[in-house]
Amino acid sequence: MDFIQELQWRGMIHQMMPGVEDQLKKEMTTAYLGIDPTADSLHIGHLVGVMMLKHLQRAGHRPIALVGGATGMIGDPSMKSQERKLIDEQTLRHNQEAIKKQLAKFLDFDSDAPNAALMVNNYDWMKDFSFLGFIRDIGKHITVNYMMAKDSVKKRLSGESREGMSFTEFSYQLLQGYDFLHLFTENNCRVQLGGSDQWGNMTTGTELIRRITGEEGAYAITCPLITKADGGKFGKTESGNVWLDARYTSPYKFYQFWLNVSDADAEKYIKIFTELTREEVAELVAAQQADPSQRPLQKRLAKEITTMVHSAADYEAAVEASQILFSNKAKDTLHKIDEDTLLAVFEGVPQFEVSRADIEEGIKLADLLVDKAPVWPSKAELRKLAQQGGFSINKEKVADVYAPASTDMLLNNKYILVQKGKKNYFLLIVK
Repeated sequence: MDFIQELQWRGMIHQMMPGVEDQLKKEMTTAYLGIDPTADSLHIGHLVGVMMLKHLQRAGHRPIALVGGATGMIGDPSMKSQERKLIDEQTLRHNQEAIKKQLAKFLDFDSDAPNAALMVNNYDWMKDFSFLGFIRDIGKHITVNYMMAKDSVKKRLSGESREGMSFTEFSYQLLQGYDFLHLFTENNCRVQLGGSDQWGNMTTGTELIRRITGEEGAYAITCPLITKADGGKFGKTESGNVWLDARYTSPYKFYQFWLNVSDADAEKYIKIFTELTREEVAELVAAQQADPSQRPLQKRLAKEITTMVHSAADYEAAVEASQILFSNKAKDTLHKIDEDTLLAVFEGVPQFEVSRADIEEGIKLADLLVDKAPVWPSKAELRKLAQQGGFSINKEKVADVYAPASTDMLLNNKYILVQKGKKNYFLLIVK
């Protein structure tokens, strides 16, 4: 597999330095990607870079994931209007371990293959530098004029931000440049990968290598920043980032995010976020054009990426949960799914709190759903709908509105799902 050709047809190359293709064809090449460790989970904004590393390893080259423990303490000024909060070493170490577990789903770290992936933390080599040592040995090789010419610096100094730019942030590109120099000399790393907003920092690295070692063989490849067809920000929802960790974004919500992307975005994303071949993607695109209502692109995209990030079992559970609203046979699924998924499926439906004592004492359903939780305005209306087959508890039709409630009805020992007609749901929270 040719790494550059693979990225090009997938739409994953924005810029690359001359000579990098020859380098990759010549020999197994080591390339690295920097990851900001300010959280203990990656989000889907990181996935483009991670997929670049995955394709690199598939093509027989060696990926290095660099966790920016030192640079994360400073904060990259690129595309930012203000400085980030700084984090301590203990938090960095915790975040690094959590990120490695997630990356292990994409990269082979553990085999004895010559191109097994490596994870490094730039804090390990930056922590022993003194300030005087750094500015004498590294800083003298790059001029202020060179650093000022970078877009990330110019934008911050042009008045777009009232706060200007601290010396700390100004020095960021030097630190990132030194990372490349360190990996170049210690690991024979020849290529840096990153987002297009990183180009200025990355070229500082290649320039530093050239000036200090006298060698020319360092290169940079950037991927485009992913956008949505409607101009909205990729990976952001009303509740914030879409995370890879199930603690922050449940597998069900993760699956739903991909399932609900637009047709135009699905065609773009399936190339970037899966390993499907060009032929498989072409077949799916043709199927989508033939019958857009079936949404084969979104379904396959959601399947591939949910399985890769979580598991096949999580994907199957998400599909089952997605069908609860539309299936009359969903009662078994309702009793199986976890609390987070249940709440995600029924996010936004009206909720009522009811007493556990009432349920345990066997309160009549009519009393429960009219007097305690006013789902119906009157018992007569509830009776009428029940006679027409329009009243369900936990997706099971109920004819006798005076039957007793029981703890057997509780989902996750806490919830009762009431359905009124075909589309109106209510969630009782038993306390």
